[in-house]
Amino acid sequence: MKKLLILNGPNLNLLGVREPEVYGTTTFEQYFSTLKIAFPEFELTYFQSNVEGELINKLHEVGFTYDGIVMNAGAYTHTSIAIADAISGIKTPVIEVHISNVHAREEFRHKSQIAAVCTGVIAGFGLKSYELALRALL
Repeated sequence: MKKLLILNGPNLNLLGVREPEVYGTTTFEQYFSTLKIAFPEFELTYFQSNVEGELINKLHEVGFTYDGIVMNAGAYTHTSIAIADAISGIKTPVIEVHISNVHAREEFRHKSQIAAVCTGVIAGFGLKSYELALRALL
């Protein structure tokens, strides 16, 4: 059974209440339950942090033993060279995901610091972006 991590960054703990017109009204915990049912062939785990260093530590922790990581780095996507370096330093493939279409939003969201070191990028399909990333890892 493939071991996969979904890794969410800052402010994604507020899904379901934060800007529902952009992010919807479902919490990530609710959605994660549906993913676990939809993908019984994976051993799915989930981690969220608002702290950059904790995200890097988690990448280091699982980046040599897991089969894949689906990462929504939130705003760190656009600012964190350290997260990009952590992804470069591990063996596990990482797929960058975003709930919103970052290219239809503010200009600063159009540049990803981590995209070049990820296996692929999926954005703009709401929470379904995570499902699409998991399908890519099948």
